[in-house]
Order: sequence, then structure tokens, then C-alpha cells
Amino acid sequence: GGGVDVIEISELFFIEALGGAVLGLATGYIAYRAMRAIDDYPIELLISLALVAGTYTLAAKLQMSGPIAVVVAGVLIGNRGPQDAMSDQTEQYLFGFWTLIDEILNSVLFLLIGLEVLVLRLDPSFSWLVALAVPLVLCARLLAVAIPVIALSTNYTFIRGTIPVLTWGGLRGGISIALALSIPEVAEKSVILAATYALVLFTVVIQGLSLRAVVERVVK
Repeated sequence: GGGVDVIEISELFFIEALGGAVLGLATGYIAYRAMRAIDDYPIELLISLALVAGTYTLAAKLQMSGPIAVVVAGVLIGNRGPQDAMSDQTEQYLFGFWTLIDEILNSVLFLLIGLEVLVLRLDPSFSWLVALAVPLVLCARLLAVAIPVIALSTNYTFIRGTIPVLTWGGLRGGISIALALSIPEVAEKSVILAATYALVLFTVVIQGLSLRAVVERVVK
């Protein structure tokens, strides 16, 4: 509700995003070393659970980004663990467990999304924002894909159609709606939810169903 300057935004980004990444790297490495020191899949599974809960809680206490911290820790464990710290049995149980957790949480999330639709306050005056949200997000996705691809093309070779396929394939789903639902009960929440639901519906139905045709057209 107050004024925000560039320094404040930079400080917030440094603490939230970069701080969360550093925290996740540190806790992930500790968990990685612990898994490497033992070979007992139930204990290693409990270590992964403690890593998620502990990292997120610590990030919240330090006012850092819990999701970023947990993602970085998970990427470290997921990439280094199978090579150096896990037996085949541990890898099978660990990845199977977290795959199941992912499916359960996704199901719960979309159940909550369905319940939210029943009480969503839609207003015809929101239609202009809905119509604007789709091309705006597509343009943002195009820039987010094209800039790094063009910058990296001097050292890497990308197949024909990389930019349009990655742009059209940028589907929005549960995370977008979950973020919109997490907004406090303010006057603007209904507008944001309406735009988000419309955007997710467009990406899942239109982009999702036409992605194969786009790939076949631009790659060949």
C-alpha cells in the first residue's frame, strides 16, 4: 500500500529468491551427505521428508522463499543422489514415494480449484481483462523463451521451431491458480481469479489440444 523503490525491490529479491536458493543448496547438500553416509532406504526416505519440512520452515523463519529453497534442495538431491548417494533400491522407493505424493497433492489442489469455481464471483465487466490476459501472457512467454534461445544460439544449435513450440507449449495450470487463490481477501482478488481461470482454461484446452499440430507444422 505504500511507495516501493528499486532498492527495496532489489533487497526483497536478494533475500527472498537468492537467499532461498542458497538455503536450499545448503540444506540439500547436508541431506545429500547424510544419504551418502548410509544405505538404508527407510532412513533415507525420512531424511528427504525432514529436508522438505525443515527447509521450508527455516526459510519461513528467515523470511526467504520456501518454495525456491525446497526446489533447489530437491534438484540437488534428484540429480546427485542417484549417482553418488542412493542404491537402486533407495532410488526406487524414494522416487516412487515422492511421485505418489505429487499425484495426491495435485488431486487435492484440483479438487480445491473445483470447489472454488462454485463460489467464484464472476462479473461481466471482467471480460476485457480476460481478453487481455491471454495475449499478454503469450507475449511474455515469447520474450522469456526467445531472449535466452537467441543469446545461446551462438554456442548451441537449436532445432527449427524451438521458439514457437516452447512459446505455445507454456501451459498454465494448478500452480497459477494456487498462487491466485493464496492472495488475501482484497477487492482485486475476484478480478485476478477470473483472469487466471480464463488463462488456465485457454492454455489447457486451446494450447494443449493444438500443441501437436503446432509441433508438426513448425518442426517439419
